[in-house]
Amino acid sequence: MDEHRGDDAETPNDALDGPFLVDVMCGSLATILRMCGYDTAYALDRGIEADDALRALADDEGRALLTRDRDLGAGDGAVTLSATDTDAQLSQLAARGLDLGLPDVPRRCSACNGVLERVESGPTPDGVPDLDERPVWRCPDCSQFFWRGSHWDAVADRIAAITADRNA
Repeated sequence: MDEHRGDDAETPNDALDGPFLVDVMCGSLATILRMCGYDTAYALDRGIEADDALRALADDEGRALLTRDRDLGAGDGAVTLSATDTDAQLSQLAARGLDLGLPDVPRRCSACNGVLERVESGPTPDGVPDLDERPVWRCPDCSQFFWRGSHWDAVADRIAAITADRNA
């Protein structure tokens, strides 16, 4: 059975593990998947909205297409998400076997999907913690800085709640 056969995400199937292409209706999902360390392309980041172009990109890059569009999700290599809420979408993906959880060391830029690099020395911009206070990472693609702070903790709490609900 094809692991990305286009069924509703609640349908039991082989586990998902990425990489992913997320359509324009699921931008918040792309952000969380990136924070979880998954290689997740977002259609609007690539300037693509047409269904045929999304399918072609997913095929060319070997990505599972995550979408709320039933027609777009009907093809091989796609997962149709019925939920509109990001947490419910994550729950649907967890039901398909996606391992949710934030890595100890952030790996992906939540803004652009770049691979993060640890900042070892040097000054940091205003609002970014001092390197002596906590580890900081920078995206070489978009120059954003990341650290495990209140936003990270809030996402970790959301994921923990989703996981607890699934295991209840």
